[in-house]
Parts: sequence; structure tokens; C-alpha cells
Amino acid sequence: MASPKFHMAVRKYHRWLGFFLAGIMAIYAISGVLLIFRPTDFLKFDKTEVRQLSLDLNGKQVASKIKVKGLKVVEENDTQVVLNMGTYDKADGVATITRKDYPLVLAKMVKLHKATNNSPLFWLNISFGVALLFFVISAFLMFMPKLPMYKNGLKIAGLGAVVAVLVVMFGS
Repeated sequence: MASPKFHMAVRKYHRWLGFFLAGIMAIYAISGVLLIFRPTDFLKFDKTEVRQLSLDLNGKQVASKIKVKGLKVVEENDTQVVLNMGTYDKADGVATITRKDYPLVLAKMVKLHKATNNSPLFWLNISFGVALLFFVISAFLMFMPKLPMYKNGLKIAGLGAVVAVLVVMFGS
């Protein structure tokens, strides 16, 4: 069994790391909630972009040049290509795309949350995940095992684990 001195040291590191990571935890919490609503237009606004493309492209060529996720050709005639997100004028080569996006600060937060191994931000995500794992483990080392608070904490953690398993099994 670990000494009371060890448990106090774990509490101290848990507290310090908690204060240090409070800001990033808030960012991940807010962006995580935003990502739940990503299929909707919640907090999004119209963002119009004008691009100069080559003249006289057909619908397939326009879609491949623009490279926007979800872009589809709706209609094509002699003068223009109508897209689900805008238009392309064949005579002057101007493509106007209107899509929904978050304001700059929220867009940066969502990008941070969705960072993959191709992003320089992925080290932050890995570090944050390891820090959260430390919080999980250190929560069980904050009190001496003989104390009633520790035993009650184990019961609550067990209940939380059962709820988490049920949500994962039946929630998706």
C-alpha cells in the first residue's frame, strides 16, 4: 500500500495539471459540443468565395477544379454550370461558391478537435489524451484506500463504467 505522502503528491500533481489544462479542456468541450451539431447550420454563416477558373469547362471539370466536399453539379447549359453550392459562368470562368462555415474562432476550435496525424496539432491531441488518462488513474490515488471516500469513489466509478459500457453498446 502506498504511503499518505504518495497520495498527497498525486493529489498535488492532479490539481496542478488540472489547472494547467483548464483552458484546453474548455476548448475541447466547446468544440466537441459543436461537432455534435455539424450536420446542421447551428452557429454557421454563409461564406461566399469567388474563384477564377479556366474558360468553357464542363460540370465534371468544374467540380474537380473546385475540390469542395459535397459539391455536386445540379444543372448544366451552354452558358453556365449550376452547382448545389453556387454557379460557374463558362464565358468568363468565374465560379461563385457559397457554403456554410463557423466563424473564424469556432472554425479553429473545431479544426483543433478534429486534428489527425497529418496535422501538426496531433501532438497536442495525443498529449491531451495522455493527460486525461493520468486524471483517470490519479483520481483513484487521491485518497487512502481505507477511507470511506475512497470506497464510495470506487462505487461511483463502477456505476459510471457500467453506464459508459451501456451507452457504447446500445447508443450507437
